[in-house]
Amino acid sequence: MNETKTSAEGQPGCFFCLNVKPFFRRRWTEATQDHFRNSRIEFLKGVRSLIDERISNLSRQTSKGTQVTVE
Repeated sequence: MNETKTSAEGQPGCFFCLNVKPFFRRRWTEATQDHFRNSRIEFLKGVRSLIDERISNLSRQTSKGTQVTVE
């Protein structure tokens, strides 16, 4: 009674990979798949811009000491 689903290679697989992904592949239209693919790309571009900004902030050289004007 306690059956474990297996992948095509005969290995046990996760519920998501064996059930959920194939379900959505069959149900979604090509336009929907393109939309979600593009949204993943845009999300990763956003993460990349945050990382780039943090790198540039850390790369800036800060001046050591204070600046004094001489009269």
